[in-house]
Amino acid sequence: MQRCCSGSGRTHTHKRPHPLPPPPPPPPQLPPPHQDSSEQLREQGGKEAGPGGWQLAGSCSPPRAAPACPSPHPSFTPGPSQPPTGLCSPLLPRTLAMGIPPRRKSHLLLLVAVVLVSSPAWSSARGSPATFGPVFEDQPLSLLFPEESTEEKVTLACHARASPPATYRWKMNGTEMKLEPGSRHQLVGGNLVIINPTKGQDAGVYQCLASNPVGTIISREAVLRFGFLQEFSKEERDPVKTHEGWGVMLPCNPPAHYPGLSYRWLLNEFPNFIPTDGRHFVSQTTGNLYIARTNASDLGNYSCLATSHMDFSTKSVFSKFAQLNLAAEDPRLFAPSIKARFPAETYALVGQQVTLECFAFGNPVPRIRWSKVDGSLSPQWATAGPTLHIPNVSFEDEGTYECEAENSRGRDSVMGRIIVQAQPEWLKVISDMEADIGSSLRWGCAAAGKPRPTVRWLRNGEPLAPQTRVEVLAGDLRFSKLSLEDSGMYQCVAENKHGTIYASAELAVQALAPDFRLNPVRRLIPAARGGEVIIPCQPRAAPKAVVLWSKGTEILVNSSRVTVTPDGTLIIRNISRSDEGKYTCFAENFMGKANSTGILSVRDATKITLAPSSADINLGDNLTLQCHASHDPTMDLTFIWTLDDLPIDSDKPGGHYRRASVKETVGDLTILNAQLRHGGKYMCTAQTVVDSASKEATVLVRGPPGPPGGVVVRDIGDTTVQLSWSRGFDNHSPIAKYTLQARTPPAGKWKQVRTNPANIEGNAETAQVLGLTPWMDYEFRVTASNILGTGEPSGPSSKIRTKEAAPSVAPSGLSGGGGAPGELIVNWTPMSREYQHGDGFGYLLSFRRQGSTSWQTARVPGADAQHFVYSNESVRPYTPFEVKIRSYNHRGNGPESLTALVYSAEEEPRVAPTNVWAKGVSSSEMNVTWEPVQQDMNGILLGYEIRYWKAGDKEAAADRVRTAGLDPSARVTDLHPNTKYHVTVRAYNRAGTGPASPSTNATTMKPPPRRPPGNISWTFSSSSLSIKWDPVVPLRNESAVTGYKMLYQDDLHPTPTLHLTSKKGIEIAVPKDISYALVQIRTTGPGGDGTPAEVHIVRNGGTSMMVENSAVCPAPRSGTTLSHSMAMLILVGYLEL
Repeated sequence: MQRCCSGSGRTHTHKRPHPLPPPPPPPPQLPPPHQDSSEQLREQGGKEAGPGGWQLAGSCSPPRAAPACPSPHPSFTPGPSQPPTGLCSPLLPRTLAMGIPPRRKSHLLLLVAVVLVSSPAWSSARGSPATFGPVFEDQPLSLLFPEESTEEKVTLACHARASPPATYRWKMNGTEMKLEPGSRHQLVGGNLVIINPTKGQDAGVYQCLASNPVGTIISREAVLRFGFLQEFSKEERDPVKTHEGWGVMLPCNPPAHYPGLSYRWLLNEFPNFIPTDGRHFVSQTTGNLYIARTNASDLGNYSCLATSHMDFSTKSVFSKFAQLNLAAEDPRLFAPSIKARFPAETYALVGQQVTLECFAFGNPVPRIRWSKVDGSLSPQWATAGPTLHIPNVSFEDEGTYECEAENSRGRDSVMGRIIVQAQPEWLKVISDMEADIGSSLRWGCAAAGKPRPTVRWLRNGEPLAPQTRVEVLAGDLRFSKLSLEDSGMYQCVAENKHGTIYASAELAVQALAPDFRLNPVRRLIPAARGGEVIIPCQPRAAPKAVVLWSKGTEILVNSSRVTVTPDGTLIIRNISRSDEGKYTCFAENFMGKANSTGILSVRDATKITLAPSSADINLGDNLTLQCHASHDPTMDLTFIWTLDDLPIDSDKPGGHYRRASVKETVGDLTILNAQLRHGGKYMCTAQTVVDSASKEATVLVRGPPGPPGGVVVRDIGDTTVQLSWSRGFDNHSPIAKYTLQARTPPAGKWKQVRTNPANIEGNAETAQVLGLTPWMDYEFRVTASNILGTGEPSGPSSKIRTKEAAPSVAPSGLSGGGGAPGELIVNWTPMSREYQHGDGFGYLLSFRRQGSTSWQTARVPGADAQHFVYSNESVRPYTPFEVKIRSYNHRGNGPESLTALVYSAEEEPRVAPTNVWAKGVSSSEMNVTWEPVQQDMNGILLGYEIRYWKAGDKEAAADRVRTAGLDPSARVTDLHPNTKYHVTVRAYNRAGTGPASPSTNATTMKPPPRRPPGNISWTFSSSSLSIKWDPVVPLRNESAVTGYKMLYQDDLHPTPTLHLTSKKGIEIAVPKDISYALVQIRTTGPGGDGTPAEVHIVRNGGTSMMVENSAVCPAPRSGTTLSHSMAMLILVGYLEL
């Protein structure tokens, strides 16, 4: 009788499989393999084993040659994965063995084992479970190092996770660096440290290589650049001269630099920076300063500030100042002329930002607008102003862009194209791979980019060239017959002119004997009588093992009831009690063999005893579907419901399904508040661990119609279109009618539209839409209704634009006035898009002097125009004009507005006020009166301007205050006390102020006493409060005291009351039930009101206390009055009554 071992050999594992328990110790001797196996391994790189070489477990235990194996079973036909002939299967029953008797000596099998272990590739791929190749966790980044930096070193980071830990090397410009101790280039961990970097020696492209016994990977490229910014030229800059009202450009002429700069301009001194507004623009491309229209405030000295932003520092330099001189003003108006232009072609990368610049000279200052000729601009972009900034470029942003500068005198435009390209980006990357020895492998990666990236391959950091077994085809790497030497680290590299990307993965070629420890055959296999059982056999093996099954000692062969699939799975159908027993799976490849056994147990079948019935219900109804079953009593029964083959969750909170829980054999399902989506095929499945039984029922849910489909717009007119659609689901209830809706994209709301016919019946599939606006973008949708309600709307139609038509509404808001002498300015409200009705939109303005019979007409192009200036020196100030306006487009003119009366520009008043009189009325105020000026023909008087200045000062230092009406008097406040002022009065209108009146003088009063009333005391009765104080005596420089003011407030009356007295005391009536009061006492006189003394009073048992605002003064009273010094002991700051 043969004594055979387990047949399972030692297994080397890679990092990706789950770790295995330690294998049993190998037996002392190996059976003799067939010579073909050892020669095959030699061809794959094996070497002779030395003393103490690793031995492959799996030999028979007796230290003698194994007996011959019997002939194969007649029904067994070896397939492509059949092991080499000559390997016995001592674990199989004696009726069958895999292979033929051995014909070679036993030392050859020992050689097989030694070859596998001594091969470096085998050791790398089949090491301990923790062994894996390098994976980058930190890669070097490109750096911009300032040439003037005080930093003494640059560090390029590199770190890889690996087991065993990785070692590191570096390449510069493709050549491996010599990193020696004491040199300027040091290796710290994996990082490269460059000490005292210089542009001449260290600028270049760097890559890190990480290696361990598994293989090598190379990092992405990191570029070390050196930045600099030189000083501006020391030469004085020539002055720049132009006429006031013209545009001007001041050149920056930045010094040599790298990389690009940002720019700002100074006016006269730091930090008076030129603002970024519609009149000024600083180009961030050239640094030049543009002023669209100069005025007097632009006079001065200008300096360009250039700033360089680098990784370690920021540096700024100033240019010499250049003087801007302005000659006499040119009052003419100029059409726009674009001076700062963006290029005809601008290249941008996906994900980056791009800025287009556009700025124009002109008078009035032009308005800048941006548009996309072949598309629309994103609403998130700023489309007004001299720059168009696209923050995150995508391919959709490619196209032609137009900048338009416009003012009342005309327009100018420039166009250019943005061409979008992209760095390489992975569409498919390689991942770690395990493959069987001798098998084929196709590994692929794919990248997108513009221009299209090229792809190359690296193995262990070196270019991979095609070989006999290795085919390199762009993104595909194909191995025709894997060997152990193919194990290692591979990288797919995609690159175009914008960048390079790397994808890394490990290839582990494995050779394993069959092993069931991870996937044994189930020990207990229950099966239902009359049913089917599937028993997988999935040992871990490389190459794939040949599989046989046995029941007891009987080898199983395919029959009508028994099938062994190509992957080794055993399937038994129409099971009976006779099928119970032990089933064993045998697996073998040229590395060894193994087996695994399970026991099949037959149980009673599960049956549906009460099946669910089909039903029709309406939306919102409830329905119970019944389902009862019988089963083997030794097993648990569960019910599973599905709708159209998708599982139903009956435990979801707030859901529409509930399951019955009466007893184990009942699985009824209740549908609550049924929705349309709940209609369909329901299946109840009664299931045990060994079998299941199912029955179906159909539930039909009636409801409102589904959305119509395929909305198409045709026969587009200016106010009508024809819509057609296809019928949607009626949801089992006939459609009664359709409703049409429209909106103006992108943010318009859906509104029902008028149609022809007015009522669209349920069998219709087309209708005409009426009442649309010409030259307007629309989308349409359709909703259907039936007796159960209105359904969901259709998807929106394609966007269409109605045809153009002449405008049908006149512009509104016609007004005007103002401007320079000789000008008539007319304003109106620009018409919105919905009233323009066509392209080429503008305004026709008609005007004439009041009383004239002939009209003058002006054409103002542009929908956004909102004013017109008519200049004629012969026009007298404040001349009335009759004005009317209409709009126009390519299709014709619209209706005229009503006539409005607009006046030409006013001139300043010509007459000065007379009889000006001024008098000080307090220490800080004076009253001014005058004789009013008569209205003249120069304009409408708006009021008067009072100018006042201290005696001894010049009139240029005068303060000004204006009245808002024609009242011939005013009070001037916030004056200095006891001070003499000169005063003049002028009339003013919208054109300015007229001549000044003769000046008059006024002197303010002395200031009121600064000291408040003191020594305050009071008595309190049931209905009154009596307060007394010491009189205030003014100083020589203070005004007289003519009386006192007392402000009283209590908790019952939140509104304070004012009491006046010329005496040094006062008695007032107070409510009996007050609990708190606040009193303020101050002097009054010609100089105004003095400083108040404030008293807080709290009623408390008839006791009175006081707190004075300034000095502490005792109240000289007895009985019910206490002094302040006593009050401070009781409650500081309060008076209690």
